[in-house]
Amino acid sequence: MNARLALLGTVPPGVTESEVFRLALGQAVGELSGLGGTMHLRGPMSALRLVSSVGLPPALTRSWEIVDQEGPLAPARALQQGEGVWVPHSAPGTPPQPVWPGTGLAALPVFSGRRSIGALTVLAGDRGEPTPQHWDFLRDVVAWTEDRMAQAPPPSGPAQPELNGERLRHALKEVQVGSWDWDIRGGELIWDEAALELYGTRPADFTGKIENWMRIVHPDDLAPTLAAAQRAILDHSVFEAEYRVRRLDGTWGWTQARGRATYDENGEPLRMIGVGWESNESRTARDALGRALRHMSDGFIAVDDEWRITFANLEAERFLGFSEEELFGRLLWDLPAARDIPGLRGGCLEAAVEERPAGFDVLVPDCGRRLHLRLVPGPDGRTLYFQDVTEKRRLAEEQQAADRDAAERSARLAELTAELAKATTSQDVVDVVARRVLPAFAAAGLLVQVIEGDRLHHVGAVGFPDGFVDRLDARPRPGRGDPAWDTITVGTPLFLSSSSEFAARYPETAHLAAVGGKRSWAFLPLTASGHTFGVCVVAFDRPRLLTYQERDLLTTISALVAQSLERARLYDAEHTRSRELQRSLLPQALPDLPECTAAARYLPAGPGTDVGGDWYDIIPLSGGRVALVVGDVMGHGLPEAATMGRLRTAVHTLADLELPPDEIMGHLNDIVDGMGETSYVTCLFAVYDATTRVCSIARAGHPPPALVRPDGTVHFSDHEADPPLGAAEPPFDTVELEVPEGSLLVLYTDGLVESAKREIDEGTAELARLLGTAHADGTARDLERLCDTLTAGLLPAGQQAPDDAAFLVARLHALPSDRMASWSLPLDPKAAGQARRHVREQLAAWELDGLTATTELLASELVGNVVRHAKGPVRLRLLYRAGLVCEVFDGSQTMPRIRRATETDEGGRGLQLIAALSARWGARYTPTGKCIWAELPLPDGSDEEPADAMELMFLGGGDLETDWDALL
Repeated sequence: MNARLALLGTVPPGVTESEVFRLALGQAVGELSGLGGTMHLRGPMSALRLVSSVGLPPALTRSWEIVDQEGPLAPARALQQGEGVWVPHSAPGTPPQPVWPGTGLAALPVFSGRRSIGALTVLAGDRGEPTPQHWDFLRDVVAWTEDRMAQAPPPSGPAQPELNGERLRHALKEVQVGSWDWDIRGGELIWDEAALELYGTRPADFTGKIENWMRIVHPDDLAPTLAAAQRAILDHSVFEAEYRVRRLDGTWGWTQARGRATYDENGEPLRMIGVGWESNESRTARDALGRALRHMSDGFIAVDDEWRITFANLEAERFLGFSEEELFGRLLWDLPAARDIPGLRGGCLEAAVEERPAGFDVLVPDCGRRLHLRLVPGPDGRTLYFQDVTEKRRLAEEQQAADRDAAERSARLAELTAELAKATTSQDVVDVVARRVLPAFAAAGLLVQVIEGDRLHHVGAVGFPDGFVDRLDARPRPGRGDPAWDTITVGTPLFLSSSSEFAARYPETAHLAAVGGKRSWAFLPLTASGHTFGVCVVAFDRPRLLTYQERDLLTTISALVAQSLERARLYDAEHTRSRELQRSLLPQALPDLPECTAAARYLPAGPGTDVGGDWYDIIPLSGGRVALVVGDVMGHGLPEAATMGRLRTAVHTLADLELPPDEIMGHLNDIVDGMGETSYVTCLFAVYDATTRVCSIARAGHPPPALVRPDGTVHFSDHEADPPLGAAEPPFDTVELEVPEGSLLVLYTDGLVESAKREIDEGTAELARLLGTAHADGTARDLERLCDTLTAGLLPAGQQAPDDAAFLVARLHALPSDRMASWSLPLDPKAAGQARRHVREQLAAWELDGLTATTELLASELVGNVVRHAKGPVRLRLLYRAGLVCEVFDGSQTMPRIRRATETDEGGRGLQLIAALSARWGARYTPTGKCIWAELPLPDGSDEEPADAMELMFLGGGDLETDWDALL
């Protein structure tokens, strides 16, 4: 309680009276857990007027708008006794009134000074009569109300110190509301000034009798008004009436009155107290509204709270089957027209319970008409509007269906456009159209053709028998007619709805239509950039007459397809050129070498990705050695492919110089570094020596090779790779692996083992598993088959690879020891003779006598040059492989240089002799010096020496040979 009073205490002085009443009633009702409350103030004519209410519906407060202050109601009793009163609902002597909820009413008088001016009443709930503490709280609330009312400003003008009768009369006059008090027994009538003005009577002419009022009422309105007053007195209800009165100027004006009778202890009426006000404007407006409603095209019915008809316009009369006079006062639900409409009563009752406007449709069974009803609650009943919406609903449903179709078409076009935007190749475009367009039109076939030269090129076909497309005539046939060429020539769609229509228009090609198995067709021109370059044929397996909407939609789709296909064809052409360039830069075939047999794959990235820079290579070297290379230029496009070609050429050049792997990587690093900061290249360069079975490997940012030993174990080098080319700082590290005979060495780029869904460690583990499985089941014996296995396992065909991939699988072979022979020689002129002897003996053992003379001459020349120009130790080696190799090692790193000797030069012809006798020759560095070598092709089975071998023995280097023979 104290909290509520404290809350009221925070309200500042000067708030309006209505706000004071609202706050006071709110706290009073809340503290007593009441159901509602009222505030009445004393007015003229001995009446209490309702000025504020909280929590009570109008149906209850209407009977309390005017309360006789001498009567038995709770507010009047509080004023009569001057203190709080409790009036239970079952109290004896309580006059009849509407059924109030709760247990009773608690009322306290409100004072202004010493004069009582009103009463505060609370409708109590289940708690019953207030406790003494509650009465104290209510008195404090009333005291707060009296204090704030004294400080409240008037509706306009300065505040007045006291709320008195004069102030109330002035306020009522301002709002043109007059008060009256009628003594029912004596016939005396009292009007205030506002009532005199309202009823057009001068004070001097007012007699104070009820006859005074009867004289100014319009004759047509007098009888019903008196009857209404009589009913209100008999029923103990509120008197309400609207009637016309004569003004001072002789005209008639509408007024409205409301009052209530008071009764003695025997229930006999004593007086009626009420108010009146002008309603001329509202009545005129209602008359105009009534005329409008009467003739409106929609039905209009007004009913009271009991659903009895009080008004019906002409349309409602026609619908219900009765005139307005026959309908007035009848219960709506008793009428056959209303009773036979399913859902009408239930819908109206349900909407009425919610006390808010509601609309719903009903169907009239007899005629099938659909009516839309709108129920609007009002203070005195309800109004019901109904409109025939049969045609409107039909059009709306048709429009909704059209809107749905349009929305579906728009959605399909949006999806098709989005997928066509993603399509990269021409086949992608065909796949999108087949997936999106054919099901939408229940079509069974698709054929896309474009002009290439003077022929139609078949881009793609779906839903036609095998071989059908190949039977189509791709060349134009002037004068003979062809639907595809006609569509392209004219540039407009052609629709053939049946086989008979096709045959009638194109009799010479009708048999092809039958072979294709289709019964109707839509030939759509493919036009882009103002040029028609092809045709898209949508075919159906049944006769089909397309609607205008379907034809328009197909025409729109063909424009989208044309734009996408034109873009895809440009991509196809560019992509083909790029692929051809890349294929031309890669090895056309791998060399067949005794040191290794190999197979390789280059796997481009998925559709939509440009060419990349992955490459592989096998380069034959001297002395039973072979170089294996794999590299990756990061990125995609023609610049990357060109960079790959430059690097591959550079690798070949550097390998021909017989440089070791680390030096080759150093030179490649310089080349890449000179290309700019955007270049990023990984590379692996391996040299396998078949004579030692050692593989030397240098890596720049590249994954390690996989070595599959003969027992099936897979080994990856754990040596960390150097940085990529262009970012590394030489020297590069070289790792040497001992390779058993028959081992597999697998070199690959990261695209084979790494992707967005797979880390490189997972990829290498899968590679090792596939290699181990292939070795176990024998697949590894066939290297081409092994490449297919690795491709299927690591790069499945159904998955789009994000990066190019290249890999090289090489089976390494050692040179048998019985195919190698090596001898140490002294550093003196005798070495040449020893070399020739060793050659004769070894070639005889190898049954290569046909090469003895030439090989002796080569060995003698090479050893003689070492003795004359180099330093020891000297070693001679012969290798019997695909050819016969003669090698001479020395301890000097000075390389021989071939030059042209003049006629007068005594020397300088030795290297020319070597070049003339051998198929190829060269020199390479070794860890201790150099090696000069020459290779001879094996004979074809003849034991004869080359015809010029003996002649060459006496050319060029013969001076040194003669000296050595003389010394020997």
